[in-house]
Amino acid sequence: MAAAAQNDETALRSAIVAAARQMSASGLSPGRSGNVSCRFGSGILITPSAMSYEEMTPNDIVRIDRAGHAADLGQTPSSEWRFHVAALDAQPEARAVVHTHSLHATALACTRRSIPAFHYMVAIAGGNEIPLVPYALFGTGALADAVGKGLADCRACLLANHGVVAVGASPGEALELAHEVETLAHQYAIACQFGAPVILSDEEMRDVHTRFATYGKDTTQNGDAKH
Repeated sequence: MAAAAQNDETALRSAIVAAARQMSASGLSPGRSGNVSCRFGSGILITPSAMSYEEMTPNDIVRIDRAGHAADLGQTPSSEWRFHVAALDAQPEARAVVHTHSLHATALACTRRSIPAFHYMVAIAGGNEIPLVPYALFGTGALADAVGKGLADCRACLLANHGVVAVGASPGEALELAHEVETLAHQYAIACQFGAPVILSDEEMRDVHTRFATYGKDTTQNGDAKH
């Protein structure tokens, strides 16, 4: 392996471990639940199955091809590797996937509800809702197919009776989106206790997406910020 590729793989392995540990420490995925992956070459790097995040090291991250075959003997890849591949296929610009069992988002998914546009920040995932994908047994091709369809038009989705999947340009970015989804799920659950939340219209959400496209960017020609 060329030195540049080897350095890149080492950095990605470390980023995956860091995101996995943060995911666990923040409570997004209690115990050994959840998993993290990143594109690498024609395959992916993914957290191993049933291993404590606190004990995990970069060397424990498993490199697999698209069929789930590990490049080296050692740890077994997460049983959810299929939907990680499907998620990255659905979002070609994404490089990383985070899967959590966060409290409020998972509780909402267990009621078979998506997160509608009750708050403009729903647009952070790229669509007008954070969709719910149908239930399928974990680790199966059926679940991978559902995730692929659920992420066709947005960067996060809820898995019925299961949890959350979010993608991003890096493991850290995907984790940040998973945090946003959990916050939105918590807010939506609280709002529902006061009655039916008011849902923003498609036109209102279109305005949000337009604003998000330039948010934080200098859109002036001379570099002077507009207020």
